[in-house]
Order: sequence, then C-alpha cells, then structure tokens
Amino acid sequence: MYPDGELARLADYKAALRLRIGLRRVECATAVAGVERPLLWLDRAIAWWHRIGPFAKLAAIPVALLVKRTLFPRAGLFTSLLKWTPMIVSAGRAFSALRRPTQA
Repeated sequence: MYPDGELARLADYKAALRLRIGLRRVECATAVAGVERPLLWLDRAIAWWHRIGPFAKLAAIPVALLVKRTLFPRAGLFTSLLKWTPMIVSAGRAFSALRRPTQA
C-alpha cells in the first residue's frame, strides 16, 4: 500500500488534473461555439432557400424581365439569352444525366 504522504500527493495531483480537464472542456466548448456559428447560419440559409425555392423560380423570369427593361432597354443579347435559357437549362440537365454513372 501507499504511505499517507504519497496518497495525499496523488489526491492533490488528481484534483489538479480534474481542474485542468474542466478548464480544457470550457475552452473547447467556447471554440466550438465560435466555429459553429457560421455553420448554423449556413444551415438556416439553405433551409430558407429550400422553403422559398419554388417561389423564387416562378419569380425569376418576371424579375429578370423587369431588370432588363430598366437597366438594359436596348440589350438584344439579354433578350435572346432569356429566350433560350429554358432550352439551355434542359440541355444541361440532359447532358449531366448522361455523364452520371448508372446504378447496377
């Protein structure tokens, strides 16, 4: 068995070690809170976008036409691009579907 003096020293060491562990836990929790803040914001922004996504797609063309009319009254290129956008998007989706590996 250990002598009383050594047991007291081990008890003091154990108490100091527990204190250091507690302080380190607080430091880690503070650091995680700092790192977590932007990730939580990003998660909320993605959830918000998923909620308004269908409405945003419906509003995109009228808003684009309004912006075109106010900022570019004589821009024929923008009008042509706006006309061809649905076909370009469909072609892009078809092309990306062809490039995906098939599930076996």
